[in-house]
Amino acid sequence: MRRCCGPPRPTKANQVWSMDVVFDRTAEGRAIKCLVIVDDATHEAVAIDVERAISGHGVVRVLDRLAHSRGLPKMIRTDNGKEFCGKAMVAWAHANRVQLRQIQPGKPNQNAYVESFNGRLRDECLNEHWFPTLLHARTEIERWRREYNEHRPKKTIGGMTPAAYAQQLANSDIINPGL
Repeated sequence: MRRCCGPPRPTKANQVWSMDVVFDRTAEGRAIKCLVIVDDATHEAVAIDVERAISGHGVVRVLDRLAHSRGLPKMIRTDNGKEFCGKAMVAWAHANRVQLRQIQPGKPNQNAYVESFNGRLRDECLNEHWFPTLLHARTEIERWRREYNEHRPKKTIGGMTPAAYAQQLANSDIINPGL
């Protein structure tokens, strides 16, 4: 008999977001960091923010921007990176009533969805482009994110794209509020 080892899978958008940071370099060797945010229910890449460095304050700025465009999650799952565990992030989460859940150190499988997404991002975008500038990296990564959300069906969500599945969930919530 197989035992369940975690909470049930989210069934509505903005229940759980998973976040991580992916590192890469531009053509001239300068570091770039991608703050990756995915919605665990819809499988959408909510955001990929590309910067030279990402601090806790930078994460908060991205989350504030997302709050205006799509609302806030009930919970955010991250690793124990300093950008996720610092005072800025903790204060923001408290002020916005968002639960923070850090995975155990050395256990990336506890944040498996974002880790799997990061592999796709690396294989299909980061490894395919030689970014001459930060602006070029931002442009190509955002293009890839939109393609992923709008044109890439996934078996795990019934062969729908993440954007279409998110719309279906939103429509079912309107038809069946409170479910």
